[in-house]
Amino acid sequence: MIVKIIVLSLYALMIIIVGYVGMKKTKSFSDFFLGGGNIGPWMSAFSYGTAYFSAVVFIGFAGKVGWGFGYSAMWIGVFNAFVGVLGVWALMGWRIKKVSVEYGIHTMSEFFEKRYNSPLLKILTPFIIFIFMLPYSAAVFIGLSYLFTSSLPGIEYWHAVVFMGVFTTIYLVMGGYKSMAMIDTIFGMIMTVGVIVLVIYTIHAGDGFGNITSTLYNIEPRLTKVIGPPGWWPLFSLVILTSVAPFAMPQLIQKFYAIRDRKSVRIGMVASTFFALLIGVIAYFMGSTTRVFLNPDDTPAAFTENGAPVFDALMPEMLTKVIPESLSIVILLLILSASMSTLAALVLISSSSVIKDFYAGVINKNTSDSRLTLLMRWTSAIFILLSMVIALLKPDTIVAILGISWGAIGAAFLGPFIWGLFWKKANKYGALFSSIAGLLTCLVLYFTGMPSPQAGTIGMGVSLVVNPIVSLISARS
Repeated sequence: MIVKIIVLSLYALMIIIVGYVGMKKTKSFSDFFLGGGNIGPWMSAFSYGTAYFSAVVFIGFAGKVGWGFGYSAMWIGVFNAFVGVLGVWALMGWRIKKVSVEYGIHTMSEFFEKRYNSPLLKILTPFIIFIFMLPYSAAVFIGLSYLFTSSLPGIEYWHAVVFMGVFTTIYLVMGGYKSMAMIDTIFGMIMTVGVIVLVIYTIHAGDGFGNITSTLYNIEPRLTKVIGPPGWWPLFSLVILTSVAPFAMPQLIQKFYAIRDRKSVRIGMVASTFFALLIGVIAYFMGSTTRVFLNPDDTPAAFTENGAPVFDALMPEMLTKVIPESLSIVILLLILSASMSTLAALVLISSSSVIKDFYAGVINKNTSDSRLTLLMRWTSAIFILLSMVIALLKPDTIVAILGISWGAIGAAFLGPFIWGLFWKKANKYGALFSSIAGLLTCLVLYFTGMPSPQAGTIGMGVSLVVNPIVSLISARS
């Protein structure tokens, strides 16, 4: 316990130092929000990958999806890497950078305004981002807090939430994107080492991959099949939600506004794809083994009194079973690193939506650069505080929370953003109708009982289809 506290203290000190260095290099709003638009390939690759994966994946998705689907959950990790990372970088990376320079934009809201000449879409976008990024940020806090309470005896759930909130605030509010890009590289290296250690010890604890497979087969044969027990539609919706939504997720798109040049895009594409494949596949493999290592008798904290699994507690409890005490701090740092990177990306993009897009873009267009930066810092702190409050309330499982967050944002922005980048005939009517139709479809389906991944998948499909149809009809009228 003492060793863990020392390591975590050193980790916190590193964060403060990096935040201070970033603050020294932050001279303008562009520096704070985009690192001056001059971030190299390796920092960009790790920044993208660590923003993509967090405690939400390792704790929430790996636990619930792995328990339910078995080995077929790994399809999500594969498609995340080759669609959500490789596809985004290859098809959109340099195009987004060129558009940002051509239009002189820094945010998705500004892109919509310049591309579609739509003041209404410019105003709606910040509110959609801020509202639906909050539950996503809260889901990260929830996942990490479960891990802290199982890894550090005596640490309560709220202690972990506060710890995460305070140190995310420190390094981000001090240095902004420069701090985030620097520390994401370190976080990415920690994550790479951590998942390799994780999979080696898991296979060893299960007496080999063959024995794990046979045990899963004996529990339920379909856990080792191409499609797990819940069936193809739930799996398909999870794959689509987590792999296609990144084509329009503001916190991931931001990485391309900040990247240096075309060469950096090519190098970053390869590095981030390899990183995502490693992290994603191992995370979901780990989740699929929870049935092998956990049961209500040995790990009561992971199950209710009726024997039903507490999905967000499965992975933290399993890690205590397979990882030696001497190495548990490595795994704690792995998931802590992933989560702080994601939180930083969410906070930056959400606070910018309020301050740059709404306040400076609509209310007070003459806001000075220094005041803009100051307001961004304060709004970032407020966003973190609100996320912490939601996390303390624990409104739902991590998968449900992230599903509605990604689903709503993807449904609102996928149609306008993709068609706006690739099709000159897309107009403001198509963009506005596709955004509203996609978002409403997602929310109506979710609040009438459909699971959030399915609701989000359908909403994104509606968004993509509506834009070209309305654009063509309105152009003829």
